[in-house]
Amino acid sequence: MPNKTKARKSAAEKRVKQYPKNPLPAQHQRKPGLEYKIKPRPQYQAPHYQGSGKLDGKTALVTGGDSGIGRAVAVLYAREGADVAITHLPVEARDAEETRRAVEAEGRRCLTLAGDLTDPGFCEDVVERTVEEFGKLDILVNNAAFQQHQESLEELTDDQWDRTFRTNIYAYFRVTKAALRHLQRGAAIVNTGSITGLNGSEQLLDYSATKGAIHTFTKSLAQNVVKRGIRVNCVAPGPVWTPLNPSDQGPEDVKDFGADQPMKRPAQPEEIAPAFVFFASNADSSYITGEVLTLLGGETTAA
Repeated sequence: MPNKTKARKSAAEKRVKQYPKNPLPAQHQRKPGLEYKIKPRPQYQAPHYQGSGKLDGKTALVTGGDSGIGRAVAVLYAREGADVAITHLPVEARDAEETRRAVEAEGRRCLTLAGDLTDPGFCEDVVERTVEEFGKLDILVNNAAFQQHQESLEELTDDQWDRTFRTNIYAYFRVTKAALRHLQRGAAIVNTGSITGLNGSEQLLDYSATKGAIHTFTKSLAQNVVKRGIRVNCVAPGPVWTPLNPSDQGPEDVKDFGADQPMKRPAQPEEIAPAFVFFASNADSSYITGEVLTLLGGETTAA
């Protein structure tokens, strides 16, 4: 008996992954940032996550599914039995192909949709093409985002303010509006928020404002569609290691990204993705709508 207990303990310890800690390699990319160029590569495969059929037969659309959180969500949704469509910018085609291969390796189908979500027509098109390809839509994940630090309000231009809002909140509104025609009772919408939308961020005034808008959009939409049997929730992470960061900040800032969290590191995308499974799964969260769930690496002071 003691030997069996020791073996079980050893197996459990092996399942606890050691994630990269700060300092991270100093690096910078031009926007929008490409995942295949990041060092170390963001971890999205979640080798210890075992699917249990929570999303069997479902179809999901994940905006910004080529990399970062979106890619990790697409892979876990596939592991849980869903076919997945992802959106990406044309320049992100290589990353999108890696996501497609990862979804297909889970035994599910993946549709990649290239375009710019600041275009209202593309927001409509991605929904219609998803339904045309898979025959239905059960889960919408609004995730794509634009972020650019600025030292002061004076340096924040009208063009940047407009681009951030058109990407981060207008696209959520437009894609959701197009999707509602197809979502049936039992469907789920999961939005990607941020701790910056709760606490603010000194150098991310526009980004933080959009994330706060996403949080209240989530709560308001949840009230609006609850009678239709559609649930709407939001995942609001702290720092996560994705292409958004090396394409936004200077090399020295990237090196210390996430170091001020209690866990002394940023999250990896695979650590965030299970929360999206939770909100998409009626087996897990059928009585939950209008919630904003923070994932902060030990920080407990979110508003």
